[in-house]
Amino acid sequence: MSLASIPSPDSGVIDLGPLLVHMYGLMLLLAIAVCIGVTGIRYVRRGGDWDLVLRVAVWGVAAGIVGARAYHVLTSWNEVPDEWWGPFAVWKGGLGVWGGIGLGCLVGAWIVRRARRNVAEFADCVAPGLLIAQGIGRIGNWWNQELYGKPTDRPWGLEIDPEHRVAGYEGSETFHPTFLYELLYNIGMAGVLILIGWRFHIRAPGLFALYVAFYCFGRFFEELLRIDPAHEFGPLRLNAWVSVVGFVLSLGFFIWWQFFRGTRAPREGRRRGKKVPPPPKMAIPKGRVRPSR
Repeated sequence: MSLASIPSPDSGVIDLGPLLVHMYGLMLLLAIAVCIGVTGIRYVRRGGDWDLVLRVAVWGVAAGIVGARAYHVLTSWNEVPDEWWGPFAVWKGGLGVWGGIGLGCLVGAWIVRRARRNVAEFADCVAPGLLIAQGIGRIGNWWNQELYGKPTDRPWGLEIDPEHRVAGYEGSETFHPTFLYELLYNIGMAGVLILIGWRFHIRAPGLFALYVAFYCFGRFFEELLRIDPAHEFGPLRLNAWVSVVGFVLSLGFFIWWQFFRGTRAPREGRRRGKKVPPPPKMAIPKGRVRPSR
């Protein structure tokens, strides 16, 4: 063991007498609350209202939990408890962020569209909050002593109890704290997103596209460190491949949306086969001479 290291909790459950608090679930609730707060503040500043933010949160969170658990069950079925309630055992961990964000955002977009509000604008408001929430949610992995990285003797190595060590690494005591890496990276990138939105004119949903690109970029390198069991395709884990695809698609969309889409004629004119009229010339008052060119 290194001279300095990060200790892990002895248990992921806190006993409060008649109440047992599962810290994994508590961290998820904290992450959701922070995301709602950040999104609400940003959306209200753009002329929106809290009522829509809360409605999106209710439906989006419910759908996100379903999507996250479904993704985990489909991609890591060997880790699901062999009981009838196994696929539903969210309290034992096992939530895939890709499924949660994907289905949660789709349902949230549907709620915004039903309210006849701009979905792209709302997506840009929620982007920084999602990054922060995903980072906070990783603290739950610290409480459960799971999803850590390769062994390391760095001062910030994470202590893992023998019963929580991945098979083949029983002789190692400290590991890369991937939960901490993602927490710090996500908070930093959320700040970058807010700064970009404040400094530049970004066409919505450009910030949301950057959120996906930022997260996928950091997640790719995190997957290179993690040693928990995962399906592999070639040299990379499944989630590393998902990160590559997500990064390429989101960054490509951002570049096209910001720099190329606006150079084309409006859609309505193209759809009807009409030429887009040039801007009207400024009228010259009588008695004034047109300047020579």
